[in-house]
Amino acid sequence: MLTSILKRLVGAIPNIIGVIVVTFLLTRALPGDPAAFFAGPAGTAEAVEQIREKLGLNRSLLVQFGLYLRDLAQGDWGVSLSTGQPVLNELVTRLPASLELTLIGLLLAVVIAIPLGVLAATRPDSWIDHLCRGITTAGVSLPTFFTGMLLAYVFYFLLGWAPPPLGRLDPYLSAPPSVTHFYLIDSLLIGDLEVFWAALRQLALPSITLALFVLAPLARMTRASMLGVLSADFIRTARASGLSSGTVIFGYAFRNALLPVMTTLGMVFSFLLGSNVLVEKVFAWPGIGSFAIEALVSSDYAPVQGFVLVMALLYVLLNLTIDIAYGLIDPRVRLEG
Repeated sequence: MLTSILKRLVGAIPNIIGVIVVTFLLTRALPGDPAAFFAGPAGTAEAVEQIREKLGLNRSLLVQFGLYLRDLAQGDWGVSLSTGQPVLNELVTRLPASLELTLIGLLLAVVIAIPLGVLAATRPDSWIDHLCRGITTAGVSLPTFFTGMLLAYVFYFLLGWAPPPLGRLDPYLSAPPSVTHFYLIDSLLIGDLEVFWAALRQLALPSITLALFVLAPLARMTRASMLGVLSADFIRTARASGLSSGTVIFGYAFRNALLPVMTTLGMVFSFLLGSNVLVEKVFAWPGIGSFAIEALVSSDYAPVQGFVLVMALLYVLLNLTIDIAYGLIDPRVRLEG
């Protein structure tokens, strides 16, 4: 298995190189001049040219790309012109916030969608089946930014149940000591339930927003996959053998229906990594998504390139995890395939 994992990682290298090349070219094709932006409205032509020379923007694309590759090889991802901090430090600091939000949203979606899909498949045309269809239709139809603003308006502005959508933690509380950089875990490690509860309340609305976005494809795939398996011959044989309904559904049907669900789970996780950009802006979440958007608006190349590179690495790790999970769920599936 270790050999197969190494093969997967080596095979991902050309993809990452392609991402680096495309990202570099696309950022240079963005409208606007970062030198003029940071010189300000009152900046003279000489000041703009000095900034352009300092940033290396007056050199050819080939020379800029060579310097960029050299810096990447040395672990230098550049400096953000917006914050004045190294891009790698900014990404490392903000990535846990994005991952915590994404993972909680995915967990909520899995806890709701998979049981809902199984119940809808075992009770076709019942009220549960119609509820599943209604939820999936709403989840697909509503964009994440609209859902987020709607939830914030209802639960914060109208009802006052939710805290202000202003980041990961109440400004009057101090962040827990950084161990995992996940506020929920770190607050539990030190036994600070006040910070844990505050962090959980801040996570509630943005994670529900993300969960609603991916709940639809998960529930639909679970339902469709279970319906296909429940009509198979071996399920009828299992029922005829006198096995209990729970054993047939969860011991045989659900396990065989799990591979398509795992594929969909990997896809929706990748969707979440992209869609949380909008959610972070709605809830002022200090993740890498909001950082990338701010850099994109100001034509700050280095953070945008770093963001895309991090996303590419996360996708590689995600695909590797899905491949390993396939082998654990079904021994017939081999990583070599």
